[in-house]
Amino acid sequence: MSEIVVKSIEEKYAELIRQRENADGSELSILNLGPTHPATHGIFQNVLLMDGEKIIDAESTLGYIHRAFEKIAENRPFYQITPLTDRMNYCSSPLNNMGWWFTIEKLLKIEVPKRAQYIRVIMMELARISDHLICNSVLAVDAGALTGYFYVFQYREKIYEIYEEVCGARLTTNMGRMGGMERDLTDTAIRKINAFLKEFPAAMQEFERLVSRNRIFIDRCVNVGSISAERAISYGFTGPNLRATGVDYDVRVMSPYCSYEDFKFDIPVGKSGDTYDRYCVRNAEIWQSMSIIQQAMAKLPDGPYHADVPDYYLPPKDQVYSNMEALIYHFKIVMGEIPVPKGEVYHAVEGGNGELGFYLISDGSRVPYRLHFRRPCFIYYQAYAEMVKGQLLSDAIVTLSSLNVIAGELDA
Repeated sequence: MSEIVVKSIEEKYAELIRQRENADGSELSILNLGPTHPATHGIFQNVLLMDGEKIIDAESTLGYIHRAFEKIAENRPFYQITPLTDRMNYCSSPLNNMGWWFTIEKLLKIEVPKRAQYIRVIMMELARISDHLICNSVLAVDAGALTGYFYVFQYREKIYEIYEEVCGARLTTNMGRMGGMERDLTDTAIRKINAFLKEFPAAMQEFERLVSRNRIFIDRCVNVGSISAERAISYGFTGPNLRATGVDYDVRVMSPYCSYEDFKFDIPVGKSGDTYDRYCVRNAEIWQSMSIIQQAMAKLPDGPYHADVPDYYLPPKDQVYSNMEALIYHFKIVMGEIPVPKGEVYHAVEGGNGELGFYLISDGSRVPYRLHFRRPCFIYYQAYAEMVKGQLLSDAIVTLSSLNVIAGELDA
């Protein structure tokens, strides 16, 4: 199928080239940016019609790594779907995990304890910081500024160490459980979180001093890959890419979930919707996430770290060995024998790239009847061809980098 699409694009461009040659004798060329290219940050393709270094036209194609997550999920018990969400935006897996658990809890009407909600907020905001660090530091690398990358990437590693202490995993975390967390915050986890809050600001400030006012970086990013607020909304943009156009839409504020209404934070916005505004918005959001984590740690309530829902939450393993009731629940949950009530729900979280939503229809069986993931990357990547027309080839690279297109989420 991809070969057919590419062939039709090239045939269209071949006609444009003939028309241009007949008109003024100038030469146009076709350039494949991807699907296997280090600057595309994933397996997707852009066919560019070039006049020298200038992009005359562009066509985006995807489908190279389509993994059919939604159809796989429709054949899995509900609690076994979380590992699939890990592999969408793998730069901020806990945000994907929590979005799925919120959706199931909404369907089951499970009231999650306050302590579990605060722990989830801490993990989600750490994931947001990690996601934005990856985007902005790699954007700087794509613009030729390598040093800042080394200043902040070591703190991504420290975030992964916190994940490891909380759930035992690092990149694909499978974090949380239906009704809360699989374990409480340990003293080691709390110590690592506090150490991160203390040490990271200095590194982030150094990164901003190195990059944000760098003359070359500014020249590479300002007025590059711009999109207006009206066009962004018409495409369905959300997240930092929408806020960079001046629209202050944030799911955490517009439709609060998981006790986000308990925290004070600002919604950073830009003006022009260009590459530099997207960079600045993500940097500002990192500082807001730091503030939210500090507030959550300071107000972390006592109490249970999961809801009392034995039908859906695995009992402690030591009880499974000695208590018949615990053994029965453990068997039923692991074997996927507990059905979920009929219903239709949609729940969205503010993911690293925007509104990450889960639309679920349950027919009362042990697996979803229908499931759809609203992946923000899939939506805003559609605007990429429009955003790079008239730009230079080097502009196409930084524009794509600033959009933070994650192939796993784009092509799930």
